[in-house]
Amino acid sequence: QVQLVESGGGLVQAGGSLRLSCAASGSIFSINAMGWYRQAPGKQRELVATISKSGNTNYADSVKGRFTISRDNAKNTVYLQMNSLKPEDTSVYYCNAVLIPLTRPIESRVWGQGTQVTVSS
Repeated sequence: QVQLVESGGGLVQAGGSLRLSCAASGSIFSINAMGWYRQAPGKQRELVATISKSGNTNYADSVKGRFTISRDNAKNTVYLQMNSLKPEDTSVYYCNAVLIPLTRPIESRVWGQGTQVTVSS
């Protein structure tokens, strides 16, 4: 079984920073792309940032210049450094990975359980 576990969420004031971590564990052959998504109550889940295995990154316009995604392939971990946080960043943040399980040679999308980020005014 493959599992993604997020951590690092919490309550911060506007303008503050948080760093989210997501560690993948289990029977994994390889991890291709990894990313962060967020979903606020009553809203669609939206892509925040993605990073390829080689380190190519993409960001949503709303976070570009404020958030930085990175990964440590040796640790099967992806990070999201969030700076200059705004109240509108308040959401549950979910980690996602496109990976190949050891059990079968086919790509699979795996989601973490989410971590709450709340930004106060």
